[in-house]
Amino acid sequence: MAESAADRGSAGQGADSASHHDTPDPRRWQALAVCLVAGFMTLLDVSIVNVALPSIKEGLHTPESDLQWVLSGYALAFGLFLIPAGRLGDARGRRAVFMAGLTLFTVASAACGAAQSSLWLVIARLVQGLAGGMVSPQISALIQQMFQGRERGRAFGMFGTVVGISTAVGPLLGGLLIQAAGADEGWRWVFYVNLPLGLVCLLLARRLLPDTPSAGPVRLRDLDPVGVLLLGAGVLALLLPFVQARQWPGDGKWLILILAVALLAAFVAWESRCGRRGTQPVVDLRLFRVRSYWLGCLLILLYFAGFTSIFFITTLYLQSGLHYTALQAGLAITPFALGSAVAASPGGRLVGRFGRPLVVVGLAAVAVGLAATVLAVHLVPGRGAGWAMAGPLLFAGLGSGLVIAPNQTLTLSEVPVATAGSAGGTLQTGQRVGSAIGIAAVGSVFFARVGSDGWPTAYDHGLVVSVAFVVAGLLVALADVGGARRGRSRRRHSGPPAAAS
Repeated sequence: MAESAADRGSAGQGADSASHHDTPDPRRWQALAVCLVAGFMTLLDVSIVNVALPSIKEGLHTPESDLQWVLSGYALAFGLFLIPAGRLGDARGRRAVFMAGLTLFTVASAACGAAQSSLWLVIARLVQGLAGGMVSPQISALIQQMFQGRERGRAFGMFGTVVGISTAVGPLLGGLLIQAAGADEGWRWVFYVNLPLGLVCLLLARRLLPDTPSAGPVRLRDLDPVGVLLLGAGVLALLLPFVQARQWPGDGKWLILILAVALLAAFVAWESRCGRRGTQPVVDLRLFRVRSYWLGCLLILLYFAGFTSIFFITTLYLQSGLHYTALQAGLAITPFALGSAVAASPGGRLVGRFGRPLVVVGLAAVAVGLAATVLAVHLVPGRGAGWAMAGPLLFAGLGSGLVIAPNQTLTLSEVPVATAGSAGGTLQTGQRVGSAIGIAAVGSVFFARVGSDGWPTAYDHGLVVSVAFVVAGLLVALADVGGARRGRSRRRHSGPPAAAS
């Protein structure tokens, strides 16, 4: 996320950027701290909830499908509102939208912690994801507004560090909270921990965050509500038969996929119509004429479908299958996040030298690491499996660090500067939609096997689907490398252009 934000920041050429020629705001670093804490909260909730799922299942008697919606719903709502919320902040004021989103996120967190049923929790998570999607784009826009030159690079670098830390500490922090508060009610504190942070951030945001100089009225159609609804309904229809596979018997549920295709086709048609009429679509389809961009978006969607689902099934396997505590499960899956955080910085530096082949190496490492994880579960059965998988997960995490940031850099490299903000937002939306799809698909395979074949076999099958998503992303990356090489070869053989007579 930090990388696409950085691209957006470097692209800023509007009225706000012009105001940077004045004396910088002396409180900008304090304001940045407020933004970083808020960003930490919204991104932490992507990973911290994983280790709480078995406790939620026991505490609320939650069906398996609702466990999937707790994760998929948050990711989907988060992704769908990124672009409209960014436009709303640019138009109506980033501080106002930031505070509104943070308020809603804090209230939704309280509602999650107080949930008395699984339906209550799923709805609260959807609202929480929507609020997270409101907050996130304001952070990158505020960094762009408050900083310039080298300071802007430092600020975005700090945001990138927060992104890595939030992912790495999520499972461990969740395990500690559940360990301290008890397995029965400890899962509630995974959500309640946001309350003091949210309240402090709100008070400081009102005092420290700057107004948006260009703020003014905004038309509803500029937020493309029809596009958001069509995309959301299409992805929801795509997820439903997978998430509800065991709750809805019979084959009739798969007919919903026809509806999903129809809704997504209608979304594409609507977005094309918006482009022709000169109104702002939620997804600018003209961006997909850039080969490196659409391949990069497809790659990251497939990759997020693969790697985010790993945490989902691993925590369930360790806690429900092997009876690990939440803390032990958090420790067991932390190596992946640590490896990703360690490799992210070198990956960002090396991408300019190696290009897309670096992403190929990263994806191959993730696939090998996950395959080795499957092998580890077989070689070290029982309670020792969690520790046996730590090494392979660390290796997969190191590969992941060579995928996400470098891919974002390469995907946005040929995008026109004027559309960099929209391109970065669309890329982020693809990541969240990919997460929702992966959790639904992998979860459906995992839960289908648990009842008949047991936890180890279910985990194996789930990981195979995760690896399949990663390998599909690897094939896309290889296609991009091959296409780029063919393009360079054609240019060499065509020779220099003929001189004009």
